[in-house]
This record gives sequence, C-alpha cells and structure tokens, in this order.
Amino acid sequence: MSLHGTHALLLCKAQLILLLDGMDRRLCAAQDRWAFELEWTITRSGFGARHYRDPRFDIVRELEEVGRMAALS
Repeated sequence: MSLHGTHALLLCKAQLILLLDGMDRRLCAAQDRWAFELEWTITRSGFGARHYRDPRFDIVRELEEVGRMAALS
C-alpha cells in the first residue's frame, strides 16, 4: 500500500469517527440536556451509553464519613 493510500484510509477513519460521534450526541441530546439542566455529571461510556450522576450524593458520602469519624472518637 502506498503512502497516499494510507493517508486516504486515515482520512476515511477520521470521518467515520466524527460521524459516529455526531450520531451519538444526537441520540442522547435530550437526556444530556436534561441532566445538564439538573447540574448532573455526564460520562460518555460508549455509543449511546451514558452515566448520569447527581453530585449531591457526594455530600451524603461526606456526611456519612464525618459520622463514622465522630463515632470512632
């Protein structure tokens, strides 16, 4: 395969990645917008897959840890 052919394959692959990314974002746009408005964190984990997380649960964990530390004292 020539260098020119390799370059063409790389361009084709890049275009496919961009197309898949765009389709993924459009597929999950409504849910992502909803989570964004709720100030949740959004982690993309594959095509059409997301993990949505409410950061307020961090406060619950912190309070539980403080409670455990206070009980040990």
